Formats: sequence, C-alpha cells, structure tokens
Amino acid sequence: MKTFTLHLIRHGLTQGNLDGLYVGGGTDLPLCDEGRAQLEELRDRFEYPQPQLVFTSPLLRATQTADILFPAARKLSIDQLREAGFGVFEGRKVSELVHEPDFARWMDPTSGFTPQGAEPTAQFHRRCGETLMKLFEYLIRSGTEEAACVTHGGVIMSMLAQKALPRHKPEDWMADPGAGYTLRTDTTLWMRDGIVEAVDIVPFGYLDDQPEA
Repeated sequence: MKTFTLHLIRHGLTQGNLDGLYVGGGTDLPLCDEGRAQLEELRDRFEYPQPQLVFTSPLLRATQTADILFPAARKLSIDQLREAGFGVFEGRKVSELVHEPDFARWMDPTSGFTPQGAEPTAQFHRRCGETLMKLFEYLIRSGTEEAACVTHGGVIMSMLAQKALPRHKPEDWMADPGAGYTLRTDTTLWMRDGIVEAVDIVPFGYLDDQPEA
C-alpha cells in the first residue's frame, strides 16, 4: 500500500529562547545569529530530507528555518501551525513565571484555566491534532508522497502525543531546535484510525550523535 511521509521539524533558536522567555504564538521573533549558525551546522553535518514541498508556521522563526534547511522547496504557510498564544504570560521570563500561582494553574492540564488573552489548552490541542491529519489529507489527495513541516515545539508535542505511534506523553516528544521526527501513514491508518507512525529522527543520524544519558 502506498505510504505518505511528513518530516516534522522544530524551528531554530531565537533570542527569546536564549533569554529564557516564554515565547508563543503572540511573539514573532526571527532567528538569532546563534540559531542560524546552529541550523547551518546541522545541515552541514547531517542529512536532511529534500522534499519539494514544505509546510510552515507563519511565524518568522519557522519560515526562516525552512529557508535555511529547504532552500529549493515550495513553501506553504499554514496559520494553524503557529504556536499557542500565551496571553498575559507572553514574552516574560520563565524563571519569574514559575513563582506565580496562575502560571502553575496554566501548566496543570486538569485545571481548565486560561490566562487572559491566551488560547485555551483544549482548543490548542484540538487544532494541533486536526492540523496534522489535514496535512496528511493534503498529501494523500494531491498524490504528494513526501513533505516537510517546520513548526513549534509545543505543536509537535501535541500532535504526536495525540496521533502518533508509539504512544508517548507530550514531553517525551520534545524536539531540539532544527530537529524532529519522520512520520508515515497510509490511507487505511489515516481514514480508519486517524493515526501516523513515527519512524525516524530528523536530521538522519542526529540521534546517533547525541551523548547517552
């Protein structure tokens, strides 16, 4: 049976990442110099797939990552791939937020609490799960056998915790900047079960280069 492949990749570093800021969909930061250099090093040291089509979050840190890693590919910006909006917590230092009771409530998935101006957690997870399935629907309907997707860490964790095999908790799907997962499905898995399989790490060989815990 014909299979369809999607390489799901986290964007590179921004200055907000380096400064320990809580940066979500409400902050459109570009890649920092260190982030660009890191992506270029990854591209030179390891093998990235080279599909003709790349989906991206509309935020600069994702589109710039896609341009560095996949310069020749056609890019499609998808608004539903943006990171969750963090409302009043957006852009603040995480080291300060961890001392606030409302932030602890926001981090508790059972609380149902939504900070002012933030995207509700249930809505975010629903958006992520539905968007992953729609990306594969696009591949299937267009006959595109392989594509990449550059998005955000929270989006990747939500997508895979909901839809990927093997089953893992969201935090177990955390991806390093410029890295991610190769996903695969066929029409039966997609239509009947609504799931995909995580079959590799991107870039290829990246995991083998990491020190053992």
